[in-house]
Amino acid sequence: MKNNPIKFGTDGWRAIIAEDFTFDNVRICAQAVAVYLKGSGLTKRGLVIGYDTRFASEDFARAAAEVICGNGIRVYLCNKATPTPVISYGVIAKKAGGAIVITASHNPPQWNGFKYKSADGTSAPTEVIAELEKNIAAITTTGKISRIPLAEAQKQGLIEYIDLTPSYVEQIKSLVDLDGLRKSGLKIVVDSMYGAGIGYFKMLLDGGSTSLIEINDEHNPAFPGMKQPEPIAINLAKLPDRVRREKADVGIATDGDADRIGIIDEKGNFLTQLQVFALLALYLLEVRGERGAIVKTITATSMLYRLGEMFNVPVYETPVGFKYIAPIMLARDAFIGGEESGGYGYRGHVPERDAILSGLYFLDLMAKTGKTPSQLLDYLYSKVGPHHYSRLDIELAGEQKEKIISRVRDSSPEALDGVKVANKDTIDGFRFTLADSSWLLIRFSGTEPLLRIYSESDSQIRAERLLELGREIAGA
Repeated sequence: MKNNPIKFGTDGWRAIIAEDFTFDNVRICAQAVAVYLKGSGLTKRGLVIGYDTRFASEDFARAAAEVICGNGIRVYLCNKATPTPVISYGVIAKKAGGAIVITASHNPPQWNGFKYKSADGTSAPTEVIAELEKNIAAITTTGKISRIPLAEAQKQGLIEYIDLTPSYVEQIKSLVDLDGLRKSGLKIVVDSMYGAGIGYFKMLLDGGSTSLIEINDEHNPAFPGMKQPEPIAINLAKLPDRVRREKADVGIATDGDADRIGIIDEKGNFLTQLQVFALLALYLLEVRGERGAIVKTITATSMLYRLGEMFNVPVYETPVGFKYIAPIMLARDAFIGGEESGGYGYRGHVPERDAILSGLYFLDLMAKTGKTPSQLLDYLYSKVGPHHYSRLDIELAGEQKEKIISRVRDSSPEALDGVKVANKDTIDGFRFTLADSSWLLIRFSGTEPLLRIYSESDSQIRAERLLELGREIAGA
């Protein structure tokens, strides 16, 4: 085994199955969580453990449960593949000390991962991650791991097999007018991307004039027909065609663990994650009358600043990752927080990404306004002006990273695409903000071996040109 290959990135630790993501390493991570719980005085509250539909996720979850129980800590183990947001809410419902989630979220099929959720159901903040990694290093050195078979844990009353769905559904009923959505008559196509979100929209919306068609709704850890279960245009080959063929009002896609969402409009066009974020913020501000802060990552849309000005609400910016967003949401009473990945969280719920609630809010926006997704986008642009976004992902060998960082750090262009560079910052990667509010960002993914280049401008053509300039700056 490599010397301590476990490093937590933007959201948990992810690695290739059987290479670094092994049962031994999952047990090390679980023991590190047990040590953290003991040191934090949270052991009496127990721990939720859940998993997604990936290869052997249930087995990895059971291995983690053996370790937590072996440390004398009660485990609430999900009895089926469960969306990450349902597990996050389960922490609140069970008043647990946190959760382990076995998932690689949107990564390609050969990956799996280990996420840790804190006692408030959120992505663990940086100081908790630092402590877990310190524990992992110590355990890797000593090899000391306590574990007991689950049958023995059950005899000792240390494990409970649970279905977290009912408590989550009750929570959703308190946030969304499900009866109104069932009676809205919308025709919806849902792409569950073979992931943990299978069946949730159907369960929540069945029983009225609204009709729902679900595709890719069986467990298949190979995620056939897509590079990875990330709900962006390149991975949603079937959904636009099905929306057009069915003459549906909207298409909704959820990623592998159902914390990220993608939207297809009634014409079969993909709405970018930045457009969806702005529309959800507008819905909460204008339709529901919410007020409070907006929290966005550096990669999210500048449209939120315009909405903040219009509705007189503050906007806070963070590095990428909900481990940065959640603490500010809680501290500033934010009504929405989100990132470019398609993950959005809300006040009154868990300050964590939830694609199911996001999809329901988007449907409620359509139902309440009587507008189609394309009409909603036009309405948004009538308020904030046109904003177009693009992203380029480049696979890298490890030795290229330092060369690219050095090259971009030393780059100080006076103008990009004929517009003056007003500011360069290093909040997360390297961002160039132009005098007309367009921006270009070059950063490395925290979950995959990728260089990511992002841009937002007033036209798609300009956004694409900025991406190519970013590639030139990076030399990639």
